[in-house]
Amino acid sequence: MKKIIAIFLVAVMPMLAQAAGGAHLDKVDIDMGDKASLHNGARLFMNYCLSCHSAQYMRYNRMAADLEIPEDLVKENLMFASEKIGDTMTIAMSKEDASAWFGTKVPDLSVTARSRGADWLYTYLRTFYTDESRPWGVNNTTFKDVGMPHVLWELEGLKKPVYETHKGEDGQDVKTLSGYEIVMPGTMSADEYDKAVRDLVNFMVYVGEPAKMQRYTIGIWVLLFLAVLLIVAYPMKKEFWKDIH
Repeated sequence: MKKIIAIFLVAVMPMLAQAAGGAHLDKVDIDMGDKASLHNGARLFMNYCLSCHSAQYMRYNRMAADLEIPEDLVKENLMFASEKIGDTMTIAMSKEDASAWFGTKVPDLSVTARSRGADWLYTYLRTFYTDESRPWGVNNTTFKDVGMPHVLWELEGLKKPVYETHKGEDGQDVKTLSGYEIVMPGTMSADEYDKAVRDLVNFMVYVGEPAKMQRYTIGIWVLLFLAVLLIVAYPMKKEFWKDIH
């Protein structure tokens, strides 16, 4: 029973998170068959995420095999905190240092895409804005008062929120977010940054359930087998029940 409850919670967590936060989530096109996207997402994850966040349920050699990346290239370009290709994606930073620097423990990202949802991650990584009142100088529309710095700011740049004022039901002025204004350009255009975030989220979805790639392939063969079985089983059913109908 406990396992059933746990599976149910993982399945509905993205919906609960969205309902609780009330934030609008942008849709992202996830395609685990797009190897180029997964390769770029892996590069971004290793360079910008893995220094603080671990993915302790994923091994480098599993990623290399699934994404068809030669192991020597993984060792040379994607392994910064480990030396053995069979190691899991852990980090050098201790929990104590993380709590001291960020004010809280830094979450492992192995199943974040499953618990939060791909749309939440895609929206979150694109809604950082400057806020001098925060320790890292940034805040986030999707995750208010987040303790994480905007690690992708060099790519996106820095932006400030733009608000519109209108009258609320009580007659008082209400400010609502209408968009963002770039205050410091990044190395990417808005479209390029959206694509980079999509690739990163695509990779995180893969990390959350790497067996999904094989499961899709197996599912096709299962459906084909059932189709062939139906061709044989239906005449047998008619023969067995011919004296009853």
